[in-house]
Amino acid sequence: MSKLELRSVSKSFGALEIIPPLDLTIEHGEFCALVGPSGCGKSTLLRIIAGLEPASTGKVLVDGEDVTGAEPPERGVAMVFQSYALYPHMNVSANIGFGLKIARKAADEISSKVGEAAQKLHLDALLKRMPRELSGGQRQRVAIGRAITRDPRIFLLDEPLSNLDAALRGGMRVEIARLRQNLDATMIYVTHDQVEAMTLADRIVVMNKGRIEQIGAPMDLYHHPANRFVAGFIGSPSMNFFTADIAGYTTTDFLLRLSDGTQIVADHGAAPLSGERVTLGIRPEHIEFGDGLAEDNRVSGTVQVVERLGCDTLLHVDLSGSPMVMRQPRDLPDIRAGERITCRFPTAACHVFAS
Repeated sequence: MSKLELRSVSKSFGALEIIPPLDLTIEHGEFCALVGPSGCGKSTLLRIIAGLEPASTGKVLVDGEDVTGAEPPERGVAMVFQSYALYPHMNVSANIGFGLKIARKAADEISSKVGEAAQKLHLDALLKRMPRELSGGQRQRVAIGRAITRDPRIFLLDEPLSNLDAALRGGMRVEIARLRQNLDATMIYVTHDQVEAMTLADRIVVMNKGRIEQIGAPMDLYHHPANRFVAGFIGSPSMNFFTADIAGYTTTDFLLRLSDGTQIVADHGAAPLSGERVTLGIRPEHIEFGDGLAEDNRVSGTVQVVERLGCDTLLHVDLSGSPMVMRQPRDLPDIRAGERITCRFPTAACHVFAS
């Protein structure tokens, strides 16, 4: 396990600045996920950490040692790529042990470490197979096994599950979670899939246009997003957003007026000045629906689409011209597209962001 520090690290290609100067510390044994949309700079940042891409400014430190100018093999990191990068003419055993062979390790040491990695990744029965004889998930486990044998100070994983289908991704998420527990290693995981980040990471770094928008534990980001970008990126389905005006406020609550005149009382965020236009946000799963709704904060809309997912139901609703998604943890067999429904925004579930 090692501690990683980035100090004023930036990256530019000519006059184009991809990553403005940023600071980031990842502690010993932490599993940290870098998330954000495509092109936000997360993979470039990972390559800078690995030494595959030079930083334009700043320093990269591992356990206090400045490795900014060090070559990749000298940094004590191991990287798992999205594309597996297996040697097609080598079997699983040879692929896992290739890095050790290049480092001129003894044959018995290579055999021992390959066996240990294969056991951790459930590859024992596949060691003699060629890559073409493996599934996508098995190939990714081989790539991870190759990284394990190097005993790196830090594991770097660059969207390792993006080439897998949905079923394999779910299984590999569990495998990576188990592996992390067995290795007790510092891991940095790049993904655009916020579900992967939420289920695997101790802390999430949300990036946008090369900048860090917010850093925090998964549920902290979910419950307390710093801005609209984070709120919209974390959570599936995404948070609903509505344009609103401030009609008034107290020390604890303030009154919002939606475009159709509906009034909503919210208590999240600092109260803006009266009359200022803001954005109201509420997560699909926090919208109340059914019998016994309180009288305050009610809204009405027309159902456009009903998605029945078995364990829950998604209702896509037109709320006076604004789209809204509701998530209900039950089947709603009597709801059909075209129906007019009434639901409620609980005051404590409302988030307010600057427009």
